[in-house]
Amino acid sequence: MADNSKITFERGAIVAEHGRIVFAGVEADLPTTPGAETVDCEGRLVTPGLIDCHTHLVHAGNRANEFEMRLGGATYEEVARAGGGIVSSVRALRAATEDHLVRQSLPRLDALLSEGVTTVEIKSGYGLDLQNETKSLVAARRLAAERDVTVRTTFLGAHALPSEANGDKNAYIEKVVEMLPEVARRGLADAVDGFCEGIAFSPEQIARVFDKAKALGLPVKLHADQLSNLHGAALAARYGALSADHLEHTDKEGAAAMAEAGTVAVILPGAFYFIRETKKPPVAFFRKHGVKMALATDCNPGTSPLTSLLLTMNMGATLFHMTVDECLAGVTREAARALGLLADTGTVETGKWADLAIWNVESPAELVYRIGFNPLHSRVWRGK
Repeated sequence: MADNSKITFERGAIVAEHGRIVFAGVEADLPTTPGAETVDCEGRLVTPGLIDCHTHLVHAGNRANEFEMRLGGATYEEVARAGGGIVSSVRALRAATEDHLVRQSLPRLDALLSEGVTTVEIKSGYGLDLQNETKSLVAARRLAAERDVTVRTTFLGAHALPSEANGDKNAYIEKVVEMLPEVARRGLADAVDGFCEGIAFSPEQIARVFDKAKALGLPVKLHADQLSNLHGAALAARYGALSADHLEHTDKEGAAAMAEAGTVAVILPGAFYFIRETKKPPVAFFRKHGVKMALATDCNPGTSPLTSLLLTMNMGATLFHMTVDECLAGVTREAARALGLLADTGTVETGKWADLAIWNVESPAELVYRIGFNPLHSRVWRGK
């Protein structure tokens, strides 16, 4: 499948060996494969397995009570004063054992897998100290042992300020920097993320984390420009980030910088919908400058309790006017690019993992068009 064009084979065929694709093309060109097991897809659509490239899947408890409070008119400040907000998720995660986190997270993972997901990224960020951040990352890695799925883990220590920091963001960022060598030594993270926002951390503070990550050989990602324009997209580009995510307030300069750096724009319509945002990400700027766009659930307990990439695609099209091709590429090829995995997955090509989704649909548009309907026939992970 070419990087920037749609290729669809009628009467296509795929051959996999040892979990990798060794042939993908029209059935008429199918090589002789004596003794191979044959699966007849009966004319169904076959796509790459879906990839959810931005989640906070490992967390404890939920914040449904806050949702109900907001429905009743409570403000963010009132919810926070009542013990809600991210501090409630931090409190719950710190109280949970690693086993408890795995048990709570499996149903969320299973919901994604039931819709054809074969790769998922999982961030930490609700521990906010070394013990609990590493506990989250270990739990995330354990999910890959429980299910047939590829899990990529991201260290998000610079997510929020813990209560024990007493408002001192600079001191806490230094603690995040100090956590990184241990996270890297134990091989717990495939990337490092941060939240660059007025309610979180400044570009200068995030830069300190990214400098350390780069020194340790870890790629970076960034929650950028979600609620305001602190030029997070340009910051991410400056560090050659795999992706910048959210991006509702990104400007033309930020989009141009991302294009030049090859940083993927990860669009998160679940959070936009759930917190009733009105400022949309600049999809037109991204198209104009050639920025690659991915879509993800942002599954988290506070602002996007979403576990459906199919619904995410519909939201991307309906809310942000993304095309069917953009939505499908956004949960396959570009999602793989956002995780640094494009060499191995995200397209149906010789040499890549045989990660596939087989659908009971007549056209790709049906995957984006339907709401609340799962047409998955079967899911293939590494040829199984």
